[in-house]
Amino acid sequence: MFREMRRFKQQVSEEECIRILKEQPRGVLSVIGDDGYPYGMPMDHLYSDEDGHIYFHGAKVGHKQDAIAKCDKASYCVYNEGFRKEGEWALNITSVIIFGRIHVVEDEDKKRDICTKLCRKFTDDEEYLQKELKYSLPNVACLELIPEHMTGKLVNES
Repeated sequence: MFREMRRFKQQVSEEECIRILKEQPRGVLSVIGDDGYPYGMPMDHLYSDEDGHIYFHGAKVGHKQDAIAKCDKASYCVYNEGFRKEGEWALNITSVIIFGRIHVVEDEDKKRDICTKLCRKFTDDEEYLQKELKYSLPNVACLELIPEHMTGKLVNES
C-alpha cells in the first residue's frame, strides 16, 4: 500500500524516527484541503510513548478541521536541525514522514492530558499552564494522528 523508500541506504531506524519526533517541537501536517489541493500547516506536536500516536492542538473550526471532516488521511513531516561533519559545509539532515489517519479527540480528560503535555514540552511555568487550561482549553480541539506508515531518511545537502 505504501511505497518503499527508493534511496533505502539513507533510511534510518524506527528508533531514530521516534527520537526525532520526541526531540523536535514541530513539523508540517498535511491534509487534503479544498478542491483536493494539499493543505500543509506548521504544527507543534506531541509523540506519545504509550500508544505511538502523535497529538496536536488547534482551533475547533477552520480549513484544517473542515479538511479532516471530509477525509481522515494525513501526513506529517518533521526534520531535525542537522549536523555538519568536520571540515564540510553541507548539513546532514534527518527527516521523518508519517502517513496515517487523523481525528478529533472527543474525550475531555484525554484532551486535557494532551494539552498539559504539549504545554510542558515548551515550558515548565506551572502558572502559565494552569491559566491556559482554565481559559483556553474549552476553545481548543486536539487531534490524534494514528500512524500507518513511517519512514526516516538521512540526507546530505551537498
